[in-house]
Amino acid sequence: MTLLTKSELEKVSAAIHEVEQKTDAELVTVLAARADNYSYIPTMWAAMLALLSPSLVTVLPFWVEMNDIMLIQLGVFIVLAILLRWQPILVRIIPNQVKTWRASNLARRQFLENNLHHTQAEVGVLIFVSEIEHYVEIIADRGVSSHITDDEWAEIVSAMTDQVAAGNTLEGFLSCVDACGVLLEKHLPATSAKDELPNHMVVI
Repeated sequence: MTLLTKSELEKVSAAIHEVEQKTDAELVTVLAARADNYSYIPTMWAAMLALLSPSLVTVLPFWVEMNDIMLIQLGVFIVLAILLRWQPILVRIIPNQVKTWRASNLARRQFLENNLHHTQAEVGVLIFVSEIEHYVEIIADRGVSSHITDDEWAEIVSAMTDQVAAGNTLEGFLSCVDACGVLLEKHLPATSAKDELPNHMVVI
């Protein structure tokens, strides 16, 4: 799974710039390849399966010494610890709750790190995507959330999540920015020209 190219990032930046001409809100987009490296997940699975491997020895047609059993366990652990780090497998063995929790935490950190809570009228809006988790979240500061309900954001998030899951990250971002623009222009139309936060997408 690849992140956006330079030209695609420029398209998103241009879309944000266009939206911000029509609203007082400040949009920031963040794209993460993954919310965590999840290195402990393959290790945990490998250790568990290695501990269970001696039970398979009982079906072998020959006697196995204790030292050999320990070597089998070690071999199983090493092979699985490496194999389970392969991304197509890793994505499938991470519990959904863990993926959601990690991605949600990262989204909130990005909201703070990109100073979306420091806009003059509290009108920062974060569009956050983590690709591996197929996780999308929109976080709005108080000046925006007081006008737009969670249900209105949820519809946009659902549509973008489907796009990200299908591998259409660019199309998802552009559609999401446009949809956010419609809502923001309706509830927070532009009253002055300002640009407090950068329009370029943050890629992590």
